[in-house]
Amino acid sequence: MPSSKKAPAKAVKKVKLKVKPAVKAKAAPKKPAAKPVAQKPAAKPVAHKPVAKAAAPAPKPVAKPAPVAVKPAAAAPATKAAATAAPKKIHFKVGELVVYPAHGVGKITDIEVQEIAGMKLELYVVYFEKERLRLSVPTTRAESKGMRHLADRTMIEGAMKVIRGRARIKRTMWSRRAQEYDAKINSGDMISVAEVVRDLYRSDRQPEQSYSERQLFEQALARFARELAAVRKVDEDQCIRELEDYLARNAKRGAAEKVEEDGAEEAA
Repeated sequence: MPSSKKAPAKAVKKVKLKVKPAVKAKAAPKKPAAKPVAQKPAAKPVAHKPVAKAAAPAPKPVAKPAPVAVKPAAAAPATKAAATAAPKKIHFKVGELVVYPAHGVGKITDIEVQEIAGMKLELYVVYFEKERLRLSVPTTRAESKGMRHLADRTMIEGAMKVIRGRARIKRTMWSRRAQEYDAKINSGDMISVAEVVRDLYRSDRQPEQSYSERQLFEQALARFARELAAVRKVDEDQCIRELEDYLARNAKRGAAEKVEEDGAEEAA
């Protein structure tokens, strides 16, 4: 019987396999790291040295001017003085002849004081002989109402010059012209009254006037003659006759008449 002993196993040689290392991939060349840029230090503020100011030259002594004698200012012209100076209040005396715009020449018969509403009021009492009218005018308002002294020589000469001038008649409706003439008569201005006398005068050779024209002419002539008679101290009727003769000799009318166009309205 075969023996039960087994033959010894052969020793197995251990063979070491040499494993070649895997080929390593070439690494990409590394870029050199950027060098940090050195920051320049901030510029230091430059200290400004104070500039030395030039020494101001010493002021020279100024010679004092000799005192000048101040001459008094020359008197201003009369026209300028009148414009700047306050207007003087006109005073009237008892017995004096005055001109009131709406009534013409009158005489101051008294200056009285009346008490109205507990206040004392001083009044000129003016009497108009032609109209037999007595009028009381406050002394503080007489000038603003247009009351004045009689015309002087210069005003009379100017009025006579207006009368002998050319008539100036506007081409407007008579009603409007009549209102203008009436306003001139009652203005208290001697020159304005003379203009009405000049414009409404009609000679014998000219066509007759209407009743209203003749009435205004006579009213203006009487108002003018009354003041002229008061200045000359003559009779009023005498002055009217002299004025009518003066108009007949010197008034420039007829072909030489000057007509002013108004343009607003046509002749009636």
